[in-house]
Amino acid sequence: MELAKMSKNELQDILKNLKEKHEEFKSKNLKLDMSRGKPGADQLDIIEGMLSAIKSNKDCFTEYGIDCRNYGALEGIPEAKKIFADILGANPDEVLVGGNSSLNIMYDTIARAMSFGVVGSEKPWGKYDKIKFLCPSPGYDRHFSICQLFNIEMITIDMTAQGPDMDTVEKLTSQDELIKGIWCVPMYSNPEGITFSDEVVKRLANLKPKAKDFRIMWDNAYAVHHLSEKPDKLLNIFEECKKANNPNLVYMFASTSKISYPGVGVAALATSRENLEQIKKQIFVQTIGPDKLNQLRHIKYFKDLNGINEQMKKHRKILKPKFDTVLNKLDEEFKGLEIAYWNKPNGGYFISFNTIDGCAKRTLELAKEAGVTMTPAGATFPYGKDPNDRNIRIAPTYPPISELKIAMDLFCVCVKIACIEKLLDK
Repeated sequence: MELAKMSKNELQDILKNLKEKHEEFKSKNLKLDMSRGKPGADQLDIIEGMLSAIKSNKDCFTEYGIDCRNYGALEGIPEAKKIFADILGANPDEVLVGGNSSLNIMYDTIARAMSFGVVGSEKPWGKYDKIKFLCPSPGYDRHFSICQLFNIEMITIDMTAQGPDMDTVEKLTSQDELIKGIWCVPMYSNPEGITFSDEVVKRLANLKPKAKDFRIMWDNAYAVHHLSEKPDKLLNIFEECKKANNPNLVYMFASTSKISYPGVGVAALATSRENLEQIKKQIFVQTIGPDKLNQLRHIKYFKDLNGINEQMKKHRKILKPKFDTVLNKLDEEFKGLEIAYWNKPNGGYFISFNTIDGCAKRTLELAKEAGVTMTPAGATFPYGKDPNDRNIRIAPTYPPISELKIAMDLFCVCVKIACIEKLLDK
């Protein structure tokens, strides 16, 4: 029965019982972490062979004869460029392979634009009194943090089931030359699990922004992170940009952070040669070259994209039961109550959960009181402010299933308490 249709006395009785359960959880002194989309220890263990992929000095050379112990190869070793080209749908000469973090590359890309501009800029972005970015939301909090650090004004764009609201994106970018970019997680988006439709990708590639130095920040973090044997398909935006005579429009990012080791992965940027040549001139001053031994270690272990896809099947075997645990629990606890809805992603690392308006913060406060830490309410929106206070990002990957079950039992209790309190306040 819908909770909103129950009498005040019925709701109060249910609330009393739920608060007793909450106190029981508090007495257990739990310390469970679901705050970030971190791989669990079981995922880290399945990559152990990479540590011994390079056994001696003789193993430190690429097939092209590059000595990975030495300086150089500013764009990364050719084998690593090839594998990321295959992941991102680019040519190897359009790829720059860097350190372990795609977030680091995205940050540096914005920092360089602020200091020097990009191809097509009249002046560095930092020379404007104000610039703006479009932020499809719910979205990735780290993207928003980069904008906030550089004092870039963020404009919230609603996410639809197909991707960003393109009518709004097209309207705003065509009218305002201070809008310099848009953040996108195009496949299994964080946290909604949405893969952009072909139409959305084509409309993004065919944008005609008033700002000649507008950029699409295409964070394809979950390009190979499928949870089923029938994965989503994402249209190649780089090819669409080229067809639209907009080859400089997009920067694409990816990494092996949730494929190999999160702290010792490899990340890459793919973009047009014109964009890449400008970037190379700037990073030439910044570094003598990336960690090529780590790049080589990944190549020796995975060999090619097929090797990565095989590894991702192992990850899926671990992750799918965790996602099923969460989704089955949500179905069991909230079916018919009409106080929550959530996505059922086909890949990625998160489940996006929505309470009735005004209950997300209270839910997470209750969970924290009882020992479960989750991503703060509002984090999936610019400036950490969810205008409806309803979205909660659930990260099922890190805890073992035994802990995940306890955390979800508690979470469901907290949601119900928060929602019933809200209904009783009406």
